Amino acid sequence: MDPVIGYSSWYGSMVDYLASIDPVLAALYATLFTWFLTAAGAGLVFFFKTLHRGVLDAMLGFTGGVMVAASFWSLLAPSIEMSESMYPSMKWMPAAVGFLVGALFLFGLDKILPHLHINFREEEKEGVKTEWHKTTLLVLAITLHNIPEGLAVGVVFGAAGMGIDGVTTAAAVSLAIGIGIQNFPEGFAVAMPLRRQGVSRRKSFWYGQMSAIVEPIFGVIGAMAVIYMEPILPYALAFAAGAMIYVVVEEVIPETQRDKFTDVAVLGFIGGFLVMMILDVSLG
Repeated sequence: MDPVIGYSSWYGSMVDYLASIDPVLAALYATLFTWFLTAAGAGLVFFFKTLHRGVLDAMLGFTGGVMVAASFWSLLAPSIEMSESMYPSMKWMPAAVGFLVGALFLFGLDKILPHLHINFREEEKEGVKTEWHKTTLLVLAITLHNIPEGLAVGVVFGAAGMGIDGVTTAAAVSLAIGIGIQNFPEGFAVAMPLRRQGVSRRKSFWYGQMSAIVEPIFGVIGAMAVIYMEPILPYALAFAAGAMIYVVVEEVIPETQRDKFTDVAVLGFIGGFLVMMILDVSLG
């Protein structure tokens, strides 16, 4: 069988299956997939002792590119499209309000949750003051990254399950695939610095995969929110976009600009953006 035809058949069957089940369950399955890829990336810590700083920066840049592309094609664009019929004279309003509130939500979490960005010194930790170990603070930083990603996947699956124009199960699946792809290097980017600090391989893997456990939780929350409160849907899509853009600008990009590999990080960002754009256009 032609591998392209085989892949198309497999992808179509998966989309049909997810479209046929409860959207909350579909969101759970999709975010478990993204969590699994985080664990797979973290599992590389069993095979590698060190990670070149340039590779880490490229991985983080790739993550940022995927998140920015997903924020527009998978979240903001559908939000604006469905707002045209709901608010003909102010079709921009739900997207603008949701985007702002999503960014402010992450701003609040950023100020409250103790965390430490990858590549930052321990004295640069953020959030409320705490004596928590550096390992915990690093994991919490990536956990903060994953909250809007889980919300985004859940909201889109919820919208697709309700049959909203402009949002399909195929689009939700392409978003989940894109988030999952960038979660793979993200899991490695969490586990390897922990290993470099002397944490055992097993514990480094454990902490790396645990950083994404919030994705299934917030995926289910996002799907349930839009199903039971349909009028908030365009706001919810934009909310997830605002949260992701905040994370990219406040955390991901600064993490890649602390060494001499800034150009490599930018190329990683471009690559991530292209991958997510192609996925959404070709599969969504």
